[in-house]
Amino acid sequence: MRLKSLLTILGPFVALLLIYGIFGAFNSAMFHAEVMRDILTQTVIVGIAAIGMTLIIVSGGIDLSAGSVVALCSVVAAMLVKHNYPPALVFVGTLAFGGFCGLVNGGLTTGLKQLPFIITLGTMQIFRGAAKVGAEGSPVNLPFNVTAYKPWMGGAGIPWGVGMMIALVILFTLVLRSTRFGRHVFAVGSNENTATLCGVNVPLTKLLVYIIGGVCAALSGIMLMAKSSQGDPTTAVGLELDVIASVVIGGASLSGGEGTVLGALIGALLMTTIRMGCNLNGIPTPWTEIITGVIIIVAVIIDRLRHRKA
Repeated sequence: MRLKSLLTILGPFVALLLIYGIFGAFNSAMFHAEVMRDILTQTVIVGIAAIGMTLIIVSGGIDLSAGSVVALCSVVAAMLVKHNYPPALVFVGTLAFGGFCGLVNGGLTTGLKQLPFIITLGTMQIFRGAAKVGAEGSPVNLPFNVTAYKPWMGGAGIPWGVGMMIALVILFTLVLRSTRFGRHVFAVGSNENTATLCGVNVPLTKLLVYIIGGVCAALSGIMLMAKSSQGDPTTAVGLELDVIASVVIGGASLSGGEGTVLGALIGALLMTTIRMGCNLNGIPTPWTEIITGVIIIVAVIIDRLRHRKA
């Protein structure tokens, strides 16, 4: 199993190095420290949200409302900042609100026993509408004298958000691989009936992974606010697709029971590298989207072939 997990991570990692090298061969600017820093910084928002999404997908679920939660939480964070709350309370309050959004998703999914695809498709619209109502249809701009959040996604050197993303990857890798909760998440995703017979509280496990997913999405919302200095209810449209794609490219199975947080981070880095490489080499945005879509389809095909072989 360890060898299988290692090979699952090595595949996306080799693809990341290969694509990075190809773009670098056409434009040496890819190897500049500033570009590398930009790639890391631009990965933070998707990467942090992908951590929570990994747990959800490993447990056999999915969350289509992630992008809406990111936008809603960016608005919540900006409103807290605008009302002069200290950064600690802004973080705690926004993360708690994101956890509540995850609780709604998990509670409706387990309580109504409906497919998470359907539930989160509905909450995606609800959370997006709530963001627009809360912001009254326009972005909530931070006061000009507020600078406490700029180092998280900007400034000199490596932004603080990059360090937080890496720390969360290490933390949740340990959680999934070294705790009873992590084993329960894999068990639920592999086979719910078997997990129930083994004494796993399936509804509680599902509820917890959706709460964690909501908290991670909220943290991405704070990073988005720090990056743009505002909470915009219309931003992050389609972000959930980038997050899910990062998890799948990183080796997770949409059937559940398989995936790694490190693989999700590599998948997010791969997508950012593609966009950055296309931009530096003058490739139009439509072609960038086509290339990204092809890579996502290839990742899904590989996942299907791997499970068919098994």
